[in-house]
Amino acid sequence: MNPPLTISRDWPAGVGPETPLLGLSLLRRQILAAERAGFERIYVEPVAGADLSRHLAGTRAQIASGRDTASSGKPTVRLSPRLLPSVEWLRALRENTSADPVGAGVFEIGDAQDLARAQRWLLDGLVKDTEGFMSRHVERKISLAISRRLAPTRVTPNQMTIASVVIGLGGSAFFLSQRPVMQFAGALLFLAHSILDGCDGELARLKFQTSRLGGILDFWGDNVVHSAVFAAIAIGWWKRSEEIQPLLLGAAAIAGTLLSASFVYFQTMSHGSNASSAREGREGPLFTSVSRSGDSRLSRMADFLARRDFIYLVVILAAFGKANWFLILAAVGAPLFFLVLVGLALGQRNPRRSYS
Repeated sequence: MNPPLTISRDWPAGVGPETPLLGLSLLRRQILAAERAGFERIYVEPVAGADLSRHLAGTRAQIASGRDTASSGKPTVRLSPRLLPSVEWLRALRENTSADPVGAGVFEIGDAQDLARAQRWLLDGLVKDTEGFMSRHVERKISLAISRRLAPTRVTPNQMTIASVVIGLGGSAFFLSQRPVMQFAGALLFLAHSILDGCDGELARLKFQTSRLGGILDFWGDNVVHSAVFAAIAIGWWKRSEEIQPLLLGAAAIAGTLLSASFVYFQTMSHGSNASSAREGREGPLFTSVSRSGDSRLSRMADFLARRDFIYLVVILAAFGKANWFLILAAVGAPLFFLVLVGLALGQRNPRRSYS
């Protein structure tokens, strides 16, 4: 069922279609959310004295006339402009037009005084349930503050991805030195890369600019930075010791990282869910789990290992000039992580085998 959606004209006091909120007008934010939720016909009731055309540019929405919704032959979903909806809430409303119009996934704007709380609601909705402790309580707070200031600008998510990768690659060069001050500087840049890497996804979701290219750029950019850090630690250690072991450890860490990345890409990002996402107006690849095998103990462990809280261990070790200790852990952990992913895939193909 795909009924038409009509955005009504009863705007709250002191708030109008053109009111900006984190880089988009309120009306355009509603329209883009409706498109991502799968509504194919979107109508906007005209508002006296307001030019709505610029808010509709590039979307499927059109100014409503008296006969538009009546000629569709389907029940019309009416959306009050007082409601700031999430895509998930709108998708549920599209699938069940008789659902309660108030509840989780929507924020109601009573007047202009509620805009600050609406902004906070949007930002809080960007925090993922799968994030690690440090990512949620440290990195995400910083990245959200940055994204809030960048949202009204022309900075794009892909530009943020490139900036974070450049910073990460620059930081990796510091690990060529064995001096604690140099390694610590590199670790801080590595952490800055991780923080800014959160901004690209935040901007993409805030401004409805998610794309397959952006997802691929973000995914492989992270793994290139991680591999560069491993390589720099290995080369710096090898230059000091003139032994082959550091290079072997670096090769193991890089191989495990790239094998795991390739496996995840082909398992979760290159097909499957992205096709259905495209049909509903959502562009991928966006995913929250490295495994498609369900909520098993092994998949939960894989997701835990994929989190980036390990960067804080790098910072601590680098402060004492012991980044090579982390390379030893990565040389064991990265290949092991790859084997875990292979086990998940084998378990998925063989339903008789249980990992839970």
